[in-house]
Amino acid sequence: MCNNYKLEVPAAQLAMAFEEPLQYPGGVPNLEPRADIRIGDKAPVVVQGDSGPELRTILWAWRSPQGRPVFNFRSEGRDFSSSRRCLIPADGFYEFTDPEPGHKRKTKWLFTRTDGMWFWIAGVIRDEAFAMLTTEPGPDIAPYHDRQIVLFSQKQGLSWLDALPAAPLPMPTEKGCLAVTKIYPTGDC
Repeated sequence: MCNNYKLEVPAAQLAMAFEEPLQYPGGVPNLEPRADIRIGDKAPVVVQGDSGPELRTILWAWRSPQGRPVFNFRSEGRDFSSSRRCLIPADGFYEFTDPEPGHKRKTKWLFTRTDGMWFWIAGVIRDEAFAMLTTEPGPDIAPYHDRQIVLFSQKQGLSWLDALPAAPLPMPTEKGCLAVTKIYPTGDC
C-alpha cells in the first residue's frame, strides 16, 4: 500500500484551493520540494481549525497498540463523522510490485493525475500523527496493487475537511485519471 509519496507544490499554491485564507500556525512553512516522503517523516497536512483551514506539519503514522506504524487506514464500513480529518497534499504517490527479473529491489511506480494537477489524499489524525485512508483500487491502480489511497481533487477535498457527516468518500479513481511511470528499475540494469 502507499508508503511513499511526493509533494513539490509551494504552500501559496495549496492556499489557493481555499475560499477562506489558509492559516499557518507558527508561520508560513518552508515547503521544500520533496520527491520522497516516507512513513515516519513529518509532512504537511491541512486540518480544520477554529478560524478556518490550517496547514500544519505532523508525523506520518501513529503507533498501533502492538507498536507497528499505522500509515494506511481502511475506509470501508467506517464512520468518520467524529474523526479528526485531514487533507494530505500530494502531486504523486508510489506503489511497489515484485522485483523484475535480474533485480533485487521491488519495482517502483509513480502515479500522478493525467491532468498534471496536484491532489488531496484523505487522512485521519490520531496522537498528532496522520494516516491515509484506503479503498478498493480503481482500474489504473488494480494491476499494481489490491488497494489504493482515497484521492480527492482540489475542490472535492473541502467537503472532507469540513467534516460533513453526509459527505461520502469518493469511489476509487476512474479509468484514465492516473498516469503511471516506472521509477525503478529504469532502462539499463
